[in-house]
Amino acid sequence: MSKSFLDYSMSVIVSRALPDARDGLKPSQRRLLYAMHHDLSLSQSKPHLKCARIVGETMGKYHPHGDGAIYPTMVNMAQPWTMRETLIDGQGNFGSVEGDAPAAMRYTEARLTELASSMMTDLEKRTVDRQETYDGNSLEPEVLPASIPNLLVNGGTGIAVGMATNIP
Repeated sequence: MSKSFLDYSMSVIVSRALPDARDGLKPSQRRLLYAMHHDLSLSQSKPHLKCARIVGETMGKYHPHGDGAIYPTMVNMAQPWTMRETLIDGQGNFGSVEGDAPAAMRYTEARLTELASSMMTDLEKRTVDRQETYDGNSLEPEVLPASIPNLLVNGGTGIAVGMATNIP
């Protein structure tokens, strides 16, 4: 039993709670940005789209862990007081630096920032390895071909079983 717990906790730490140094993103962040780019084409030149639609697309195709994990990830990447360089251009109430909660996802809209779009450069040219999605119906990138050192720019935080990460 203890070996199973240790194996599971290490898996969680490595695959979910720690950002990958290659693109500076955790899987939930990467999948959200990928869905916005690949499936919804939400570049800076496109109009904002309801966050509920974005969360649904991400959850249905790439990240089946519920909207309770995806929407807060989106909100975090849109808050300029949380990230040095935001990756999501949010429209509406995305909370406040004083700790006020964001509006429900049905009231907010988002699209990618230019920086986030630049992290997808040459993705279509198969510059990074791909892996099967959770249901095996399609492929997703293992990491994004980030042209910027996102981990150094935005840092990263994460909490897992017996471990926490806080990279300023």
